[in-house]
Amino acid sequence: MKILVIGASQGTGALAVKAALDKGHEVTAFARSPEKLTLEHANLKKLKGDFHQSASVSAAVEGHDAVIITASATRLSAFKDNPHYFSQGTGYVIDAMKKYGVKRLSVLSALGTGESRALLNPIVRLLLVNFILKLAFVDHERQEEQLRQSGLEWIVARPGRLTNGPAKHAYVKKTAIESVPSAISRADVADFLVTACEIPDWNGRAVQLGG
Repeated sequence: MKILVIGASQGTGALAVKAALDKGHEVTAFARSPEKLTLEHANLKKLKGDFHQSASVSAAVEGHDAVIITASATRLSAFKDNPHYFSQGTGYVIDAMKKYGVKRLSVLSALGTGESRALLNPIVRLLLVNFILKLAFVDHERQEEQLRQSGLEWIVARPGRLTNGPAKHAYVKKTAIESVPSAISRADVADFLVTACEIPDWNGRAVQLGG
């Protein structure tokens, strides 16, 4: 499978690149600064591009079998500059996937988005979702609605607090609005995003993740 990872230079995106390569896929790592990705592999292509430029995204999507979106801002002020940070770029991805007939889209969201907000500790919900990260969560909700309307084979990953621990490959996955462990490693989230490209088990579902 040929997989495009958008937002691939660091964090969960870089780990998704590694996970996909480890599973034998051909991977394109798309980022503003792909040189930050130190990983090298015969099946890896690094592509410089902009998640918020339609032509850049469209050129990247062509020729792939699946797309993973992990792009996120590195500073909170980015959401003040562009409150549609997630949804703008995701819209360009959806348009390009429809244009080129790419069906499978795996997207990193966050626990606390939409109906999963009810699963958060009330203090966390008040401080993070309703205050500190309000703009980001509002846009994640826009992003998820785009997916529901897209007609694609989409999957949403909603992890809790992200850690830098190793992949355990034994994390909890729930499509129902039920409690999951409050934290999960980025490596396990990356594993899920790649697995969701490979099998149809979670198509059209948002999945709460914890490990």
